[in-house]
Amino acid sequence: MTSKRSPLARRRGKKYAEKKALVSKNIYPIPEAVELLTQISTAKFDAAAELHIRILADTTQADQLVRTTVSLPHGTGKTVRVAAFVTDDKIDEAKKAGADIAGNEDLIKDITDGKINFDIAVAMPRLMKDLGKVAKILGQKGLMPSPKAGTVTDAIAKAVEELKKGRIECRMDKQGIIHSVFGKISFGAKKLEENLNAVIQAIQEARPSGIKGEYIASVVIAPTMGPSVKVQL
Repeated sequence: MTSKRSPLARRRGKKYAEKKALVSKNIYPIPEAVELLTQISTAKFDAAAELHIRILADTTQADQLVRTTVSLPHGTGKTVRVAAFVTDDKIDEAKKAGADIAGNEDLIKDITDGKINFDIAVAMPRLMKDLGKVAKILGQKGLMPSPKAGTVTDAIAKAVEELKKGRIECRMDKQGIIHSVFGKISFGAKKLEENLNAVIQAIQEARPSGIKGEYIASVVIAPTMGPSVKVQL
């Protein structure tokens, strides 16, 4: 009998099948994995390089949750709009560091009015109480500053500079998976390898004390559109 292709396979089409055929092994060392990654994107645009790390953790236990930040050597390739919630005397400093917008009550009013023109926010600790007015709005969009993410700090200029250069936050979801972007396919294998190594090292260093035994179950990389590649640590 002739086997029928699944609806998913039909939807992905011939180009996907051609790229999938390039992934000839079940798992690859990091250098080979990123080299292959640069060849398997099916997108017509400059796709992102995505990373998915499965952690062997009980996500219901607070001492097993993984969350960290990492400064990518070559950034993400994406322009990030940063909002800085600072006191009046720090507004110019924040803007000189690269903040797209900076202020306090005026920014909070904009958020209340539905004007959110930024991708990430940093805030001085003393202003977190004021941000409570819009915490629900920002929280739903994943934009609320957090000490664990390094976005609540008095060192605003440093935080803004790092975020503009490519500092990212990595955190585990409810399924125990960390999803992240570590560059663009156009970066090439060498830069992607350096970025990937930086993320993996940060995840390893952020191992919670509550996780015993095996920590990282699997590491998979993939372009925005295209097949995935399993990475051997």
